[in-house]
Amino acid sequence: MTTVLIVDDQALQRLGFSMLMEQYADMAVVGEATHGAEAVRRTADLRPDVVLMDVRMPGMDGIEATRRIVESGGNSRILVLTTFDLDEYAYAALRAGASGFLLKDAQPDELIAGIRAVAAGDAVIAPGLTRRLIDAFSDRFPGRTPDQERRLASLTQREREVLTAVASGWSNPEIAERLSLADSTVKTHVSHVLAKIGARDRVQAVIFAYDTGLVKPA
Repeated sequence: MTTVLIVDDQALQRLGFSMLMEQYADMAVVGEATHGAEAVRRTADLRPDVVLMDVRMPGMDGIEATRRIVESGGNSRILVLTTFDLDEYAYAALRAGASGFLLKDAQPDELIAGIRAVAAGDAVIAPGLTRRLIDAFSDRFPGRTPDQERRLASLTQREREVLTAVASGWSNPEIAERLSLADSTVKTHVSHVLAKIGARDRVQAVIFAYDTGLVKPA
């Protein structure tokens, strides 16, 4: 069972999401919140698997709420919903620790698949869309920090190659084919990369690769 907290300041939007999830036996809406501060409190109390997070809300927005939830160290993962696929608020939310984002006009099956993917520890942003997002805001990268330098240096040459491939939008089968590796080996490398750089998922790994200059915006 995947538990979900719905965060949106629009009552009809919350109702629509709730009614959709009620149709699936493996999902349960455990609560709702109307703004960021309430989302932080309710996440701490309810510990949902996934927080379905709106961005633009009165008071504390979804970006700050995402940052606080992630920094709390809990296991709840954040799936951000936004109106535009290159919305800078969604970009900021990813930097704050969200596991991905979907458009609010996504098809119902896409939303459900996204929630399941995030709950399973995966990202839900298509690699091409991730690169478009990062390319659009590449001038905001602050440059490599000493901590990032240390984490990058901890990677083996093969792990750097795998991280570069992930950041370039390659799937695991594509990485396996292009680097002449077994699928299981690629999965192992990806897991090691995520652990060494401190990334929660592939989205955060992509951002790390751009932040450190390992991959350059197109």
